[in-house]
Amino acid sequence: MGKADKVPNTAAVIFLKGHNVEFKPLFYKYVNHGGTKESSKQLGIDEHKIVKTLIFEDDEGNPFVVLMNGDFEVSTKNLARIMSVKNVKLCDQSKAQRFSGYLVGGTSPFGTKRKMKVYAQKDIFDFDKIVINAGKRGFLVEIRTEDLQKLLEPEIVDAAFKG
Repeated sequence: MGKADKVPNTAAVIFLKGHNVEFKPLFYKYVNHGGTKESSKQLGIDEHKIVKTLIFEDDEGNPFVVLMNGDFEVSTKNLARIMSVKNVKLCDQSKAQRFSGYLVGGTSPFGTKRKMKVYAQKDIFDFDKIVINAGKRGFLVEIRTEDLQKLLEPEIVDAAFKG
C-alpha cells in the first residue's frame, strides 16, 4: 500500500473498526458518473458483487438507504409496494449528503450522520463477500455479507431490475 493508498479515516472506517469488522481496503481512480461500472473495470471485480449505497426518501420525505448490486437498478414501484407507501424517490445530492454525511459517489451505509432504515437487494447475499463504499470517492472495502447483515440489520427485498 503506497502513501496514496493509505486507509482514510472516514466515519465508515471508524464504524467498521469500532465493531471489530475485518475489511480489505480497495482503491481506484474515481471518475465522475463512472459508478460501479468504473470501479468494476479498474479493480477487475464482477460489477454484480459491488454494492451501491443509495439514499432514497418516501412520499413523506423520510430518508432510507437502499443497497443494490452495481449492475442492477432500483424498481421504485416495487420498493414502494414493499414499503406500503405511495411512492419513493432517490434523494437529490444535497439531501443525500445531509442525511448520510457523505459526498455522493462516496456514500457508505456505515456511520451515516442520520440513522436510517436499510433495505438490501436479496442478490447481495448470494456472495460470502461483497465490495461496498467506505465513505470516500475512490475507496471501497471488501467485507463479509454476514457482517453487513449483522451491522445494518437490513430488510432484505427484491426490488431490482436490469438497467
